[in-house]
Amino acid sequence: MFEMIRKSLLASLGAAVVTKEKVEAATKKWVDDGKISTDEAEKLAQDLVENGRKQWEEIQSKVSETVRKTLENLDIATRKDIDNLTNRIEGLEKKISVSDEPGESDENHS
Repeated sequence: MFEMIRKSLLASLGAAVVTKEKVEAATKKWVDDGKISTDEAEKLAQDLVENGRKQWEEIQSKVSETVRKTLENLDIATRKDIDNLTNRIEGLEKKISVSDEPGESDENHS
């Protein structure tokens, strides 16, 4: 009976993340009904919470990878690209301001 309940719950969970409190509440009812023992309830709760955690991590990883690939395909500038351009602009602005100093321009040589 325990294994059937466990497999049924794992199958129905899918990618859902279940809190430990919700799992414990559900397993407590089965213990109260005499369907599973306290030890089985604790093991089931641990299994379900761990399975939910793993599935959540897998989902996060897949979503991150999908977003990364999508952004690459859209050819959008990255933060690093923008920072590099900002640094280049600042460097050019400094060069321009140095060449505009008195005695440096062609107007002052006439």
